[in-house]
Amino acid sequence: MRKLLMGEAPCLASRARYYLLEEAGSYGVQVELKGEEASVPDLSPSRRRVEALAAALVRGAVTPVGLRDVVDDWLLE
Repeated sequence: MRKLLMGEAPCLASRARYYLLEEAGSYGVQVELKGEEASVPDLSPSRRRVEALAAALVRGAVTPVGLRDVVDDWLLE
């Protein structure tokens, strides 16, 4: 799996890091903050769509705890 840094955001007196995950032509996202991480692989074969999701995660300073809820809402769009 390839992991590409998409951005960082100040969060909880630290910095959250946001990644685009790529594996076998499918894309997902990962968030890391203070040694905690959450990822959701295999969201879409569209890199552009998942990059837009990753950009929204950065803008919203989403934490690992909130990642799944945000992704679930994104999937319903």
